[in-house]
Amino acid sequence: MDPTYETAYDLDALLSRLAGRARRLSDSKSDADDLAQETALKLWAALRKGAEVDNIDRYAMTILRNLARQRWRADRPTDPLEEENAAVPPTAPARMACADLAAAVEKLPEAQAHLIHMIAAGESSPAVLAERTGLPLGTVMSRLARARSKLRAEMGIPQKAPVSELF
Repeated sequence: MDPTYETAYDLDALLSRLAGRARRLSDSKSDADDLAQETALKLWAALRKGAEVDNIDRYAMTILRNLARQRWRADRPTDPLEEENAAVPPTAPARMACADLAAAVEKLPEAQAHLIHMIAAGESSPAVLAERTGLPLGTVMSRLARARSKLRAEMGIPQKAPVSELF
């Protein structure tokens, strides 16, 4: 195809369609104009190099779409990551609190620490704890109450505050 005569006419008719499509793919009129002009230049350059194009409209729209995608990828804004914008909450404070709690449990008297370890392993019923340890239920309940009180004091949690205050 000789790009001097026929293509000049085709490009002239194509420019308004390119501009309209570019407006839909851009955020501003000036960006759309730049995109349409760049598309026309790339099309003209391809035709001048002898590219065989069966459908100029489709070829130009493909160039336009690819250029728009390149701009979208290049212009993707990034915000600095701040802790309050993090998608995943930080785990370090919880891990540190768990490590502090484990250290505080080790400071408890052996009988109280044993009951707390059983609770940490998944047993939460004082009656089952009493049965497994062979202790009276009242003894289990009082040891657990004293252990929890000491752990709250060691961890700096007020006596009536929920454990979630730990984090």
